Amino acid sequence: MNRQQAETELKRLFGFDRFYDEQWDAIEMLFIGKRVLMIEKTGFGKSLCFQFPATQFDGLTIIFSPLIALMRDQVKGLNERGISARYINSEQTPEENSQTIKDAIDSKLKILYIAPERQENQEWIQATRQMNLSMIVIDEAHTISVWGHDFRPAFRRIINLIQLLPENMPVLATTATATKRVQVDIEKQISNDITTIRGRLIRDNFNLYVINVKSEDEKLIWLAENLKHIEGTGIIYTGTRVNTEIYSRWLGYLKINSTEYNAGLDGETRKDIEAGLMANRWKAVISTNALGMGIDKSDIRFIIHTQIPASPIHYYQEIGRAGRDGKPTKLILFYNSSKDENEIEEDYKLPKSFIDGGRPNVRNYYKVIDELKLEPLGLHQIMKATNLKQTQVRVIKADLIDQDIIKEVIYGRSKKYEYQFNAPELNTKTFEELRTLKLQELDAMLEYVNLSDSRMLFLCDYLGDKFTEQVENCDNTNLKKYTSNPEPESLKMLSDFRESYFPELKLESNVSNVVNGIAASYYGVSNVGAALHRSKYMNGGDFPDFLLKLTLKAYRKQYGQEPFDLIVYVPPTESGDLVKNFAEKISRVLRIPISHNLEKIGTTQPQKSFQNGLLKSDNVSNKFGYNAPDEIVGKSIILFDDIFDSGATIKEISKMLTRNGASKIAPLVIARTVGGDI
Repeated sequence: MNRQQAETELKRLFGFDRFYDEQWDAIEMLFIGKRVLMIEKTGFGKSLCFQFPATQFDGLTIIFSPLIALMRDQVKGLNERGISARYINSEQTPEENSQTIKDAIDSKLKILYIAPERQENQEWIQATRQMNLSMIVIDEAHTISVWGHDFRPAFRRIINLIQLLPENMPVLATTATATKRVQVDIEKQISNDITTIRGRLIRDNFNLYVINVKSEDEKLIWLAENLKHIEGTGIIYTGTRVNTEIYSRWLGYLKINSTEYNAGLDGETRKDIEAGLMANRWKAVISTNALGMGIDKSDIRFIIHTQIPASPIHYYQEIGRAGRDGKPTKLILFYNSSKDENEIEEDYKLPKSFIDGGRPNVRNYYKVIDELKLEPLGLHQIMKATNLKQTQVRVIKADLIDQDIIKEVIYGRSKKYEYQFNAPELNTKTFEELRTLKLQELDAMLEYVNLSDSRMLFLCDYLGDKFTEQVENCDNTNLKKYTSNPEPESLKMLSDFRESYFPELKLESNVSNVVNGIAASYYGVSNVGAALHRSKYMNGGDFPDFLLKLTLKAYRKQYGQEPFDLIVYVPPTESGDLVKNFAEKISRVLRIPISHNLEKIGTTQPQKSFQNGLLKSDNVSNKFGYNAPDEIVGKSIILFDDIFDSGATIKEISKMLTRNGASKIAPLVIARTVGGDI
C-alpha cells in the first residue's frame, strides 16, 4: 500500500485527508515489519500511527497502555467507526475480561488494549500463545525504562513478550517525553534494529508563568483573586490527595464551580468526572497527576500547578494535556520559596519526599530478603513481617524478582514469593544511580522556576529537542509576570473558610453501626497540628480552647441537632488524660453525658509505630471492651479521639460497641492526618 492508497483508506476509516510526514514514515516502516520508537509531543496524533495499520493487518494488534481513560475513549471511538476494538483492565469484571480474551483468540477483534499489569494474570499469559498477532504497541513507552519519569516495574514484562516475537513482526513504541538516556534504554530493550522518529516539542500556543509565593495560603488567595478572570476550563494540579479536597472546597466556598479527582475515588466517580471535564461542567477539576493522561480534550485552556512536579519531564507531560487545539493556553506554576528552620524551601520538600520513598531504603530490601529466607510469603504476609507499606513492598519485590533473588510461585490459589537457592547478592548500584538522577531532575525543575530566559526553550532543550531559534511565550520574554499580593479582604475570607471547612471521615460500614464522622481540621493545616504536638509530646498541658471551639463547630456542621445519649472517648496509649479532659469539656458544652467505661482489655502500641494498615488493624484487634454494656444498648453515641489516621482504632471500637447493642456510633476528632496505607 503506497501513501496515496493509504490516505484514501484513511479518509474512509478516520475522516482525515492526509498523514503528517512523520506519521507516514512510521506507518510505512510498520507495514514492512520494522520496529519503531516514536517520540512526539502530546496532541501530535501518535495513536493514528498504530490504529491505522492495525486496520490493515490480518490479525490482532495488542496495545499496552497504562491509561484506562485513553483505552475507554479510544475503544469507544474505534467501535463507532466500525472497527472491532476492546480493552482489558480493572474497570471490567473478571468475566468481561475473560470474554474479551476469548473474542481475541477467536479473531473477532482487530485491536485489543490491555493494562500492562494484567500480564501477571495466568489466563492472559496462556491466551497470548493462541492469538493471531500482527503488531505490538507500547504506548507511554517511557514506563518501561527505569530512567523514565513514570517507570513501573510490571511494564518491563512487555519486553519478555516482544523478545518471543518473530523479528519481522512490527512493534511500535510511543511517548511524548523521553530524554536521550530514556530513548537509548527503550531502543536497547526493544531491539538491536529499531528506528527512532523524534519530532519537535515546541508548543507555540503555550503561555508559561511561574508565580513565587511565601506561603500555601498565598496560592489559595491568588486563585480566589484571579481564577475567574482566566478564560475557559482547566485543571489545577496538587501534590497530594488531601489538597485536591482542600482546593476544591475552597473554590466551592468562593462559588467557583469545581470538583476534586484522585486515584482514591471509585471507578464510576472517576468516569463521571472525566465526562464532566469533557463537557465543561466545571471551571476547574482539581487533581493529583492521576487525571489528564489519555483524556482527549482539545480545549483545556489552563493548567495550574500548586506544587512543582518532580522534573521538567513530568511538567512537560502534564502541561502537554492543554491547548491541543492550537489556541492560546495559560500554564501557571506556583512555587513557595519560604524556608523552614533547616533552610529548606517549602515546595522542595514534597517532591523530595517522593524521591526518598520511590526506592525504599536498602535495609528494607534486606528485611524482605531475611523474611523470605525463612519461608515463602504472600504480599500481605511480607507487609506484616516487615512493617513496611504496601507500596514499598511492591517496589522491593519487583526489584528482587528482576535481580533473580526471589521468584513468584503459586501455592494452591495463593501467590507467594520464594527466596532462590544460591541467589546473587543484592545490587544497589542501579538504585543509587537512579536516586542521583531523580535528585538532578528535581534540581532542574528548580532551575526552571528560577529561570531568567525562555521557559519553553529550557523544556525542549531538557527533553532533547535542541534548537537555536528565539522562543517568546513566557513571563521571562514577552508576557507580563503574575505576582502574589494578597488583599486584606481575601485574607479574611480564607480565615473564615478555615473555620467552616471540616474533613469528613468516611467510615460507614456493614460490619458496625458507625456513621461517617467529622474532624475539626487536617493535621498540619493552620496551627492545629502544632498545638496537638505541643500538648501530646512536649508537656504542653491540655489541648487549647481554640481547638475546642473548632471541634464544636465541626460537630454542629456534621450532626446539627441530632440527639445523642452518650459521649465516649478512646482510651490513651501514651497521652495520659488529654483526650479524657477534652471529651469532658465537649460533654459540658453539649450537655451530653460522658461515660468512662470504654477501656482497653489488652496492650497496644502507638499506632504511629506501624507503617501499614494491616498491622494497625492487628494492633487494636479485640483490644477494647466496655465496663457497663447495659448502658449503651439502643443508644446513640459520640465516639471522640484526638487524631484520626488509618481509622483502625475507631473501626475496631465501633464494631465492639455495635456487638454490645449501640444503635449509632458517630466519630468526632480534632484532626485528621494524611495516612493509612492499607
